[in-house]
Amino acid sequence: MKILLAPSETKSSGGTNPFNLADLWNNELFEARSKLTRLYLEELKDDFKSKQMFGLKKPAEIAYYQSVGLHSLATKAAKRYMGVAFDYLDYSSLNDEQQKYIDENVMIFSNLFGPIMAGDLIPEYRLAQGAKIQDIEADKHYKANGAKLLDSYLADEEVLDIRAGYYDRFYIPSKPYTTLKFVKDGKAVSHWAKAYRGIVLREIAKAGINSLEDFMNLPIENLTVQEIQTKKNKTEIIYTIG
Repeated sequence: MKILLAPSETKSSGGTNPFNLADLWNNELFEARSKLTRLYLEELKDDFKSKQMFGLKKPAEIAYYQSVGLHSLATKAAKRYMGVAFDYLDYSSLNDEQQKYIDENVMIFSNLFGPIMAGDLIPEYRLAQGAKIQDIEADKHYKANGAKLLDSYLADEEVLDIRAGYYDRFYIPSKPYTTLKFVKDGKAVSHWAKAYRGIVLREIAKAGINSLEDFMNLPIENLTVQEIQTKKNKTEIIYTIG
C-alpha cells in the first residue's frame, strides 16, 4: 500500500547531506525538475518575483529564503516539512522500523520537486502553493511529466490518498483509490483534517499497515467510521471526530 501526502509551505532548517536532484524518486523526472529548479533560482534574484513565489511580505523573511536558495544541506522530506499534518505525524519520535515504513511508502507532492518519497533528501526552500515559477504552473508541469510514471509505479499497489484536494491538480490515480474525510458536528473540518491526516499516518506506520483491508480494521482514537462512499474509482471513508 502506498500513501499520497501533501507537503507544507513551512520547512525545518538544517540538514546532514549535500542535495542531489538526481537522487529524488524516479530519475525520469530529472529533466522536468531541473527546468523548474533552474527557473526558481533565477527568480530569486528579483525581490518582487521572490515575494510572489514565497507568499511572504516581510523583507527579512524574503531575504532569508533568497539567500538559502537550494544550497542548504538536505534532510528527509518527512523531517523537512513542518505543517500541521507533519506535526501530528511527529516523524522524529517514531522508531527506526516505523520511520522506514514512512520513508518507503509515503509519497509527498512537492510544489517544487513534484512527487518524491518521504525518505528522499531535500534542501530547505520556500514556494507557496499555486505560485508560478516564471510562466510555469508546477501542478500542470508535473502532471504532464509525471502522471504516467505514477500510474506505472502504483499499478500493483493499493493507494490511500490523504492529500488536500488541491493536489489532485498534480495527479489523480487512474486506478481505484481511497481517500479520507473528517466530519465534526455534521460539518467537514479543515484544520482538524490536517491534524488527523498526520494522526492516521502515524497509526498506520506504528502498525505497519500493508493493505486497505488492514487499515479499515485499524482502531484510531477519537475517530469513528460514519460512512463509506464509492464513486467511479474513488472510495471515500468519512470519519466522525469525537
